[in-house]
Formats: sequence, C-alpha cells, structure tokens
Amino acid sequence: MVILILKRLGIGLVTVLAVSLIIFLGTKILPGDAAQIRLGQEATEANVAAFRARLGLDKSYPEQYVYWLADFVRGDMGTSLASDVPITKLIAERYENTVVVASLTAIIGVPISLALGILAAMFPGTLYDRVLTLISVSLVAAPEFFTATLLVLLFVFALNVGNAVVVGSIEGKGIVELILHFALPITTLCFVIASQLIRMSRAAVLNVMSSPYIEMAILKGVPRKRIILRHALLNAIGPIVNVVALNLAYLVTGVIVVEVYFGYPGLATLIVQGVQTRDYILIQGLGMIFCLTYVVLMLIADIAAFVSNPRLRHPK
Repeated sequence: MVILILKRLGIGLVTVLAVSLIIFLGTKILPGDAAQIRLGQEATEANVAAFRARLGLDKSYPEQYVYWLADFVRGDMGTSLASDVPITKLIAERYENTVVVASLTAIIGVPISLALGILAAMFPGTLYDRVLTLISVSLVAAPEFFTATLLVLLFVFALNVGNAVVVGSIEGKGIVELILHFALPITTLCFVIASQLIRMSRAAVLNVMSSPYIEMAILKGVPRKRIILRHALLNAIGPIVNVVALNLAYLVTGVIVVEVYFGYPGLATLIVQGVQTRDYILIQGLGMIFCLTYVVLMLIADIAAFVSNPRLRHPK
C-alpha cells in the first residue's frame, strides 16, 4: 500500500513539473509584450527595458523558469503585471466563490448522480433505465452555456424565480442561503457532472455484474439489490471514484463558461482576465493551482480505490 502511494506521488510530482514547464512556455508564446502593455504605447524603449529588467524578463528562459518555480514552491506567486497587486491577494478575493460553488455542487450532485446510476444498474433495460440513459446522453451533448440558458429562461423568465446574474456578498450566509444565492450555477454544474457520473456508475456496476462470482451469487438466489450493494459496488468503486475526482477537478478548474455566464467572480474568470491583459505571472500562478488541485484529487481517488478493492493492491 505504501509503495503504491509513493509511486502515485512520484507520478504526481512528475506531472506537476511537466505542467509547470508547459505553462511557463505557453505564457512566453502569448502575443504581445507584458512590459509594453503595462507601460503603454507611449513608453520609451529605455523605460520598457528597465521594466523588463525589474521583472527579470531580460534573463534567459531557463533562468526565468528556475526562479519562478522556486518562488512558487516558497509560496511567492509574484505580483500581477496588470494591477500591481500580489497574486495571492487577487486569489484570496476570488477563491471563495469558486470553492463554495464547487463544494455545494459536489455535495448535492455527486450523491444523487451515483444513486441514479446504481438504480439504473439494478433495473437494466427497464423504462427507467432507458429514460435515464437518454437524459444523461442528452446532457453530455449539451454545452454548459446552453444548459444555463435553458435554466434562465425557465426559472427567471417563465417562473420569475432567481436571478440571471449572481450578485451580492456571501459573507455570513448559511448553507441554505448559499444554495439559494448560487442556485442556477449549482444546478447547471449538477447537470454537467450528472451526465457523466450516471453513465459511468451504471457501466462500472454492470461490468462487474458479468463476473463469475456474481453469476454464482445469482444462482444461489441472492437478491439483486444485495448483490449490487454488497458485492459488485466495492469492485466497481475504482473507476467510479476516478470519474468523481475528475468531475471535482472540473468544478474547480473548468467552470469558466458558468462563471462568465452568471457573472460571479471566481478563479476561472480571473485567469481569463490574465490572458486578456497578458498578465503571465497571474496565468502561471493559477495554472499551477489548477494543476495541483487535479493531482491531489486524483491521488485521493487512487488511495480510495486501493482501500476499497484489495485486488488493486495485489495486481497479477
């Protein structure tokens, strides 16, 4: 178990280093000069050169990469080029909205989606299973902005419930108030993750149901509900947990469309602003945070799979 976890940690570290290099090189090929954009078109060449030297842009790419990565490891993500504000302060002003929406979506959407997928596996081929499969496939095909538009048309314009734009502070609000405050973004994201979790949990359980030990349990007359919940589900938990982890990572790192559509400030819209202003320091810091979030969630998913399924700890 310890060896497997150490291997996953090593893979995660290599992934983070590779992504950091990709992020660094990606920001360098962005069109436009950060120093020129910050100082304006009227700045002299001498002023631009001095500003580039102050930012360390006059050094070679390997030197810039090493210095930047070392500062990030120490917790220093630098200062924004666009606003001259520390990156940590900009993130502190935004992360709460993203974390709250992601957490509430996970608390509501993940259990419901898994329960619906397992129920579909209990009654395969029935009307309930076919309708649920049709809905989940339709949700996969629908992009986030389309789902959000339908929800706004239904609740805001037809039923006159909620707001199309999320405004106001979330300070001092309880869970129920937060759910009402972010009702439409949470609902949109729940539909997005449900489309994958329902289908994946159903497929994982049905795949295990074709195993010989499951067939023996069926021949012995064990009820199907008991077979799925006590025998099949634990062996199917590996792929299910991985899909859950991927969707949780998406909730934190991939909600750009939802944040922009409903107008609430989060980390995803912050990185979009960084691209628009060529604020490569902000882009690099947020990119590394998103990468670390993904790696940590996948590590937790792997550990959960090892704990729940002994066969994964003893591969053939």
